[in-house]
Amino acid sequence: MIEFKTSKGTFKVQLFDKQAPVSVENFLRYVDEGFFDGTVFHRVIAGFMVQGGGLTADMKDKKGHEPIKNEATNGLKNKRGTLAMARTNEVNSATSQFFINLVDNDFLDNKPGNFGYAVFGRIESGMEVVDAIAAVKTGNKGRYQDVPTETVVIESARRVEA
Repeated sequence: MIEFKTSKGTFKVQLFDKQAPVSVENFLRYVDEGFFDGTVFHRVIAGFMVQGGGLTADMKDKKGHEPIKNEATNGLKNKRGTLAMARTNEVNSATSQFFINLVDNDFLDNKPGNFGYAVFGRIESGMEVVDAIAAVKTGNKGRYQDVPTETVVIESARRVEA
């Protein structure tokens, strides 16, 4: 279990290490290194998702590790409260950034013609905190859109007992 302490409150995440071993190992590496500490939720789209894990409050990219294999074929669905690896248009490009689905986003699942986004965990407790993050006002900041006008910081992400 991973506990995220944010400027909006705390939530806990259960990881699916059996179904998404590569994504979970990658995510835990970032957690154990303290990589997420001080990063922000830099993209928030109400009714869709909140994304974080790769940018600092001044919108600078934090250098992560090499990209990982996309595990979107693992059978897990992008349902409300699940975490998935963010990526570019390149299928195997996920590094540290992740997103939390605010609704069921079936169009992000693996299917013919759409490789999809790998789900690797779900919110176990604190979904109301994620919903509070989703409710912040957003705007443009530099080259980024849908950026919270009130910075939402990940203060820490740590392993905790289930």
